[in-house]
Amino acid sequence: MTIALDSLMTWIVVAGIVVVLIVAFFVGHRTGTRRALNRVRKYARGTDPDALEAANSSRYRAALIVNPTKTDASQLASTAEAICRFEGWNPPLVIETTPEDPGEGAASRALDEEVDVVIAAGGDGTVRAVASALAQTSTPMGIVPLGTGNLLSRNLDIVLDKTEWALRIALWGRNRNIDVGTAKTTEDADPHVFTVMTGLGFDAAVMADTNSDLKSRLGWLAYVEAGSRKLVGRPSHVKVTFDDDYRISARVRSVLGGNCGKLQGGIQLLPQAVIDDGMLDVLIVSPKNLGQWVGVLASVLGRKTSKGLHTEIRKCQKVVIESGEELDVQLDGDPIGQSGYLAMEVLPSALTVRVPTVEQRKQIRAGAWPV
Repeated sequence: MTIALDSLMTWIVVAGIVVVLIVAFFVGHRTGTRRALNRVRKYARGTDPDALEAANSSRYRAALIVNPTKTDASQLASTAEAICRFEGWNPPLVIETTPEDPGEGAASRALDEEVDVVIAAGGDGTVRAVASALAQTSTPMGIVPLGTGNLLSRNLDIVLDKTEWALRIALWGRNRNIDVGTAKTTEDADPHVFTVMTGLGFDAAVMADTNSDLKSRLGWLAYVEAGSRKLVGRPSHVKVTFDDDYRISARVRSVLGGNCGKLQGGIQLLPQAVIDDGMLDVLIVSPKNLGQWVGVLASVLGRKTSKGLHTEIRKCQKVVIESGEELDVQLDGDPIGQSGYLAMEVLPSALTVRVPTVEQRKQIRAGAWPV
C-alpha cells in the first residue's frame, strides 16, 4: 500500500511538472518563454509579500532618456511604462534631457542606477549624448528615433515610425557591438564621441545654416535648401594626415569622417563604410566651382564617392585635418562651432546597441508585431 501511494505521489508530481511546462510553452509561444515562466513562478508563489519583493528586485529595468522637445515625446513615458509592464519589466526610470544636459549626464545617472538598458529617445544629438556615456561600458543602448535625420537608426535598420516597436526592440532586441568615433577640435581638448559622421567645411556649414522652423516643417529637405545656398564658395587649403603616416595637401570644400554611410532618402554617402570594422571612412570633397558640384552629385547618387568626380575616400583608424582658416565643424549633424583643426579616431566595438532580431524583422515587415 505504501509503495502504491509513493508511486501515485510520484506520478502526480511528474504530471504537475508536465502541465507547468506545457503551459509555459503555449503561453510562451505567444508572449515569450521568459515572460511565461515568470507568470508560472508568480502564480506558484501566490501573494507572499517577501516573494513578490524578491521577484520585483530580480526583474529587468530600463532607463528612458527623453528629449521633451521632440514630437510624440509627451506620451512616450506612459507608453514605455505600459510596454515594460506587459513585458514583465519594472517601471522604467524616465529622465528628460535639458539644454544644459542633452543626455550624457542623464545616461550616467542611469548607469549609477544599474539599469539593464538605457534607451535614447530623440534625434541624433540625443543618441550621441547617451552614447558618450555608454561607450566602453557593458550596458546596451536602445533607440527610439524621434529626430529629423535619425541616422544611426537608419544604418542599424531600427524601425523609424513606430515608437512601440522601437521600445520593444530596445527591451528584447539583439545586442550588437559597433564602433564609435572620437573627435577633437584642438590637440589638448577632451574628445567628443560620435556614432555616425563628423565633418569640417561644407557639410558642417550646411548644418549650421539650416533653418530650424523649416526643418520642423520639411524634415531633412531643409538641409537640401541650406545646401543649395552654400554651393557657391571657395575651397580651403587643408593638410590631411592618415594614421600618423600618409599625408596629403589639397584644396577642398569638405572633409568628413564616417562610421557608417547611409543618409536620408537611402543615399549612401560612404558606400563601403561598415559600422563594426574598426575603421573610419574619410571622404574628401573637392569641387572648385558650381559645375563640378554636378560631378559630386553624380558620384554620390551613383555610389561612386570612393573614387568619383571630385570625391575620394580613404579608410583609416585615425585622421588629422589641419586648415589654414577656421571652418565649421559638425558632430552627427550638430554644429559645434569653427576650428582649423579636427582629429578623429575610431574606438572599435566600443558601444553595444539593441537591434531587431531576425524574428522581429519578420514581424515588423509583416505588420504583425507587436501583439
